[in-house]
Amino acid sequence: MNIHKKFLIEALILASDSIKSNGGPFGALVVKDDQIIATGTNEVVKTNDPTAHAEMVAIRRSCQELNTYQLNGCTLYSSCEPCPMCLSAVYWARIDVLFFALSREDAAAIGFDDAFIYKEIALRPEARSLKMEHVLIPQAKDVFELWQSKSDKVMY
Repeated sequence: MNIHKKFLIEALILASDSIKSNGGPFGALVVKDDQIIATGTNEVVKTNDPTAHAEMVAIRRSCQELNTYQLNGCTLYSSCEPCPMCLSAVYWARIDVLFFALSREDAAAIGFDDAFIYKEIALRPEARSLKMEHVLIPQAKDVFELWQSKSDKVMY
């Protein structure tokens, strides 16, 4: 069996197990050098955390396991195409490759529809349905100037 299919089947088993333990229908795992670093399932309802998606949980656990905030050289296997939040986290974590078994259309068909968020992201802040307002505060840029002048900062 193809190794990618093997890990995707593992993500699907995680998703199935999550459903059986009253979690959401999603599972994910991070792999490096063909070894599973960490896994995650959807824990949104269990933990009252709207960011506790399977991919986010797997990324957080992998970063803790590897003691790093970047997952270069890692692959993420997800039972489903990641939502916009999780996809952003994949980019921020510097994961090399992402494989998924089900599409966002498959997820939408069972009530997990992210199309609205994808559309909102493309809009200017003032055009979004979420009220957003850029408030100008003269000293606000002082924070970024402090960061820029910091000689021992760690870029991420």
